[in-house]
Amino acid sequence: MTGSGARGHRTAAHTADLRVEAWGPTREDCIAQAVAAMVESFAGAGLPAPEATAECEVTGEEDTDLLAAALDEVIYRLETTGEIPAVTEVSPRPGGLRLRFRTVDAGALPAVGAIPKAVSLHELRCERGPDRWWCSATIDV
Repeated sequence: MTGSGARGHRTAAHTADLRVEAWGPTREDCIAQAVAAMVESFAGAGLPAPEATAECEVTGEEDTDLLAAALDEVIYRLETTGEIPAVTEVSPRPGGLRLRFRTVDAGALPAVGAIPKAVSLHELRCERGPDRWWCSATIDV
């Protein structure tokens, strides 16, 4: 488990997949923590200082759509450019989110876990609780 009481994340084995859970004071913090959990699952904690910055926008009708889109974007970038977000900043945009990744080169790091392949829509959650946002996702590895 990583993070303070206000925000954080954890991972758990889930059959042949990975389950990530995250929480934060805002939806955006929660989604950024979910990205951090997924990244730590295959790249470890304590990544080197970021070397580059990448930005994009994701859209979705529901908060769960935005969570899945953010996680899918990380998987896409890993597969196509070899970038891993060492730091993720998430901000709201009309109809979606802006993602700002400060990245490191995946080729320069040893893998410590299974590489994510896709986000499962089964049991995908992103919701506001009484005192914080909470989200969870199953990642196919």
